[in-house]
Amino acid sequence: MNSSEQTHHFPRTYWREIELPTFDSLKEDITVDVTIVGAGITGITAAYLLAKAGVNVAIVEAGGVLNGTTGHTTAKLTAQHNLIYDEFISHFGEDKAKLYYESLSKIITFVENTSKEKGIDCDFSKQDAFVYAVSDKYAKKLDTEWSAYQRLGIDGGLISNIPFDIEIKSALVMRNQAQYHPLKFLRGLLQEALNAGCKVYENTTAIDLEEEESSQPKVITKDGFKITCNHVVIASHFPFYDKPGLYFARMYADRSYAIGIKTDKEYPGGMYISADSPSRSIRYTPLENGQNLLILGGENHKTGQGVDTLRHYQALETFAKDVFGLTEYHYRWSAQDMVTLDKLPYIGPITKNKERVLVATGYKKWGMTTGILAGHLVTDYIMKRDNPYMDLYSPQRLDADPDVKEFISINADVAKHLVKGKLEFVPKDPQDLAVGEGSVVMHNGQRAGAYKDKNGKLYIVDTTCTHLGCECEWNHAEKSWDCPCHGSRYSYAGDIIEGPALKPLKKVSE
Repeated sequence: MNSSEQTHHFPRTYWREIELPTFDSLKEDITVDVTIVGAGITGITAAYLLAKAGVNVAIVEAGGVLNGTTGHTTAKLTAQHNLIYDEFISHFGEDKAKLYYESLSKIITFVENTSKEKGIDCDFSKQDAFVYAVSDKYAKKLDTEWSAYQRLGIDGGLISNIPFDIEIKSALVMRNQAQYHPLKFLRGLLQEALNAGCKVYENTTAIDLEEEESSQPKVITKDGFKITCNHVVIASHFPFYDKPGLYFARMYADRSYAIGIKTDKEYPGGMYISADSPSRSIRYTPLENGQNLLILGGENHKTGQGVDTLRHYQALETFAKDVFGLTEYHYRWSAQDMVTLDKLPYIGPITKNKERVLVATGYKKWGMTTGILAGHLVTDYIMKRDNPYMDLYSPQRLDADPDVKEFISINADVAKHLVKGKLEFVPKDPQDLAVGEGSVVMHNGQRAGAYKDKNGKLYIVDTTCTHLGCECEWNHAEKSWDCPCHGSRYSYAGDIIEGPALKPLKKVSE
């Protein structure tokens, strides 16, 4: 498939080209020990660990299992989350920075050991991870990060070149990291959980939570059914329930892109990411026919903001051609993840006084390790077991640096988008759209969103996000309406693709 043909196809992720089980939706009130909202990496890991311990677990999923961010990843199992350790030492101190590295290293061991013990063939392989710099500015940052590695006892080092046609100043290696096929691994964990009695309900959207001090929490579904339980684990990417109002203000959504290219060329090994912008990620995964799939990622930006989204895929395609001489693109996909103010995930009780409701979010696009870590942490909370990493990831942590400045800038950005969209004049009419085109338009004197399908049918929606009222922008590459404030995404017809929104966009009659 060449680049011009590719632009007419919806994204297609390699990871989901395996058979996954399907489940009915919830059709009655039920009572369980633990309700897990979200059948992604965190929810399935937690379900596996809890069910194995004899806990009665139910997972509810708004769509299908493993169809969200988990299925749209580059799937690196690494504690090298770009350049973070010097920053973490500055903000949190050496001890906490070391805990971060240690907690993620244990997850790599968990995946390796569990896949062996359970006989899960998930293409697991140990790989070194590299951050490379193409500018003097970032080469200096690599020097500083290497000093942080040495202070923390991280096995690594600086090198002067990488095995690709990329001129670099230097690269920093973190040894003994790993890669795998996340959906093959999680499918195996899910089957183990099912064997231990876990129940799964697909196409079941959790919309609210009833909780009182004296009684068990109840998860309320869109269809009006209730799940009564002792604990709720909110593993739904962005918390569907945020009565404290803490999470919307303390995170923002960031999108990134990937393309997958089949190649007969031998891959030199390793997983790579650029320190400079625009970001570039390089890894491979083995295919059944002896070929490799080269996975190139990057081009991150805040959701609903930036240039025409199709340009991000085109930039990756140009990179593939220039560096690898490859021009046929077999897969392309994108994902978004939540980024917290201090770049550490929020994992633990949703507030200080709500021990029964646990949240896991804010993985900063490194959910392959932090998502599995979250599954372990919430399990230990529920089982009342000590875990040395609870305080580090607690949503109640009070480290102010750099929270205050970021808090102000993020909320100023939200306010800007709330106001900007309302006042915007768009000199475009729905009838002006070409087939396959979507755009913000003026309709009956009001801002609206319109898309014309291949048959010429118009879909017109109110672009006001149903979450908190920001104005959505058109995503050309995915043919979706994306909210720049908190990352909700809708189809061209207005249906929800990703939360935190719980209601579709309002349809506008012609």
